[in-house]
Amino acid sequence: MFNVEGKVVILTGASSGIGESTAKELANQGARVVLAARREERLKALDASIEKQGGISIYKVTNVAVQEEMEDLARFTIEKFGQIDVLINNAGLMPLSFLSEKKISEWDQMIDVNIKGVLYGIGAVLPYMRERKKGHIINISSVAGHIVEPAAAVYSGTKFAVRAITEGLRIEEARNNIRATIISPGAINTELVQTISNEKLRQNVEKLYQTAIPAKVIADTILHAIAQPDYASVNEIIVRPT
Repeated sequence: MFNVEGKVVILTGASSGIGESTAKELANQGARVVLAARREERLKALDASIEKQGGISIYKVTNVAVQEEMEDLARFTIEKFGQIDVLINNAGLMPLSFLSEKKISEWDQMIDVNIKGVLYGIGAVLPYMRERKKGHIINISSVAGHIVEPAAAVYSGTKFAVRAITEGLRIEEARNNIRATIISPGAINTELVQTISNEKLRQNVEKLYQTAIPAKVIADTILHAIAQPDYASVNEIIVRPT
């Protein structure tokens, strides 16, 4: 695809779902992919799979909720490839619950990963992109970042935040030729539902997710955004099951 081959792309949440599918698609199109997630065995397997198909990838075990680890990830990428063209902030959690359940630790997890993780990623790569006057940051939000449903108040709050942060990034960095994209998936066939600890709620969401579409659909959407010529910026896309 135009404007993808040879680009260095950091991808968080790469060990499964949207991240895994996107990593394979990017590598197939000639991008050099830096895989980041917490599960090393999954990263090793994905890295080996990409290499077997003739793609180029490296991996680094990373917890996006730890700012120092995101800084290390950016430095690691520069050391290995010399540049950062694209960051995809894909890592996320969706432990839905009703506010009355008062699941504080799950609230904290979502804030740490879904909001702070995005901010730490942006902060880590922005100096390198500003120096080159070139770059692209793609943040994965959600349809839940546009509408709020019961049991999704905190999750939706984090995804609304991602949209606000990305729009602020676009406004601030357009002068530096740094593109910003928000992609908001609806029901996608991933492990996200499994993070719901309320069993009855999880079962209800699983029923809704019977119409979920493959993660590859979002991978193709990400590729579309990256593939635009440098003078064009796709700022926001919503993708739902039909």
